[in-house]
Amino acid sequence: MAEKRDYYEVLGLNKNSTDEELKKAYRVLAKKYHPDINKSPEAETMFKEVGEAYSILSDPEKRRQYDQYGFEGLNYSGGSGFSGGFNPFDIFNDLFGGGGFSSGFTSSSSRRNAPIRGRDLREYVTITFEEAAFGTKKTLNVTRNEKCADCKGTGAKNGTAMKMCPQCKGTGTMRVQQNTMFGQMITETTCNKCNGRGKIIEENCPACKGMGSVKTNRKIDITIPKGIDNGQIISLREQGEAGQNQGPAGDLLVNIQVLPHSIFKRQNTTVYCSIPISYTQAVLGADIDVPTLDGNVTYGIPEGTQTGTAFTLKNKGIPALNRDTRGDEIFEVYITVPKKLSKDEREALMAYADVCGEKNDKKKKRIF
Repeated sequence: MAEKRDYYEVLGLNKNSTDEELKKAYRVLAKKYHPDINKSPEAETMFKEVGEAYSILSDPEKRRQYDQYGFEGLNYSGGSGFSGGFNPFDIFNDLFGGGGFSSGFTSSSSRRNAPIRGRDLREYVTITFEEAAFGTKKTLNVTRNEKCADCKGTGAKNGTAMKMCPQCKGTGTMRVQQNTMFGQMITETTCNKCNGRGKIIEENCPACKGMGSVKTNRKIDITIPKGIDNGQIISLREQGEAGQNQGPAGDLLVNIQVLPHSIFKRQNTTVYCSIPISYTQAVLGADIDVPTLDGNVTYGIPEGTQTGTAFTLKNKGIPALNRDTRGDEIFEVYITVPKKLSKDEREALMAYADVCGEKNDKKKKRIF
């Protein structure tokens, strides 16, 4: 396999070249190597190489990735280097008026009157920590364009028909041929009689004014599953904007925002919290109340528990999304130190210090 050439080298430029310089270099080289003009055996290969280089360097994000990581930044896999659907003749047609040469290379754009899927809508829903854990139901108020019920999305008045556009013969486009010094150019434009629809409405629907859709405020119920996490998205199929030319509606994408909890934190399906205990509970051991998502539970901590010790409550965490399992809760204990002591408490604590052989020197400022 031949070694792949640097894209800047292909266009005869460098990394500091401007967008205008890129376009100018591409225009010159694309005309030079176009197979309809240049009949040499390597012309088509060079034409494709120039097109690929321009397609990468004319895209700001792809150019940044290429400048930083080279071909690896573009997930280049060898061979021609073209990703799925890449067509160098499309790029040429876009820059030279949308048409192809007489060799038959034409734009791959779809017909204007083909069904077009509607636009996706995005909504945000805020729920509590507990609602995220156990699931809930919410109602959204959504404003969207819906298919007109009167004309069923055609835009034509009920009882009337649509007829094929006599100018474009239903294609929605017009093709104009021109002879130039570079060969025969074919320019494809939107039909100005039917505005690209391929059909003409004889009488507009009064409800939608011929648009085929009407703006509607709609209440949509949504079920939020248990275990969902902050930032996850629920997709409601075909609940977005109405499509065009009888195309399907888009989706409604619901972004879930989970409020923080005053006690718990979450990582995947595991719940974490911190529990304060007294010095005597840590030393002697004790049964303490531990908050969980299901309510408080009693847990026995052993004698000599150190601050920062973590304990696990099995199956007290977050239910797994779309699975019949549940995470754990891990709580960590920390020892609280009282700021004030009663006379009896102080005397008892000093007696404990004497038994342990500890000396309390208030004048000592620093421990070495």
